[in-house]
Amino acid sequence: MNLDIFEVLKTGLSIEDVAIDTYSPLTLAFVGDNVYELILRTKVVTDGNTAVNKLNKMTSDLACAKFQCELVNALMDELNEEEIRVFKRGRNAKSNSKAKNASYNEYKHATGFETLIGYLYLTHNSERIFELLKIGFSKVNGENK
Repeated sequence: MNLDIFEVLKTGLSIEDVAIDTYSPLTLAFVGDNVYELILRTKVVTDGNTAVNKLNKMTSDLACAKFQCELVNALMDELNEEEIRVFKRGRNAKSNSKAKNASYNEYKHATGFETLIGYLYLTHNSERIFELLKIGFSKVNGENK
């Protein structure tokens, strides 16, 4: 079954198609951060119902810049040329935000990762997001998350 999250929202909320090249990398990262967070929260909750503070801790461990940096580094060989271009565009974007609990390099790589997730989401490639996350989690953790 080919289900795309954005397509469902687009249809249900009468959202127009987006001209992806008009968005800045940081706008794509803004969307990507939230898409990634929603996927993580869904996965963590469905893996086992527990106290909210534990769910939050489990999610934040996977959403932090350090982990996202590890994840995208593990995925580099899996990305196609367009995905690498989008990642680099996000990684190299100038931001006024500072890294919290992460090195500058980790923060920049996390921004590139979030840009890629936002790009894939807005171009109706949710299945590719799931594929990359499954591969990435497997490579980083040695198991599917």
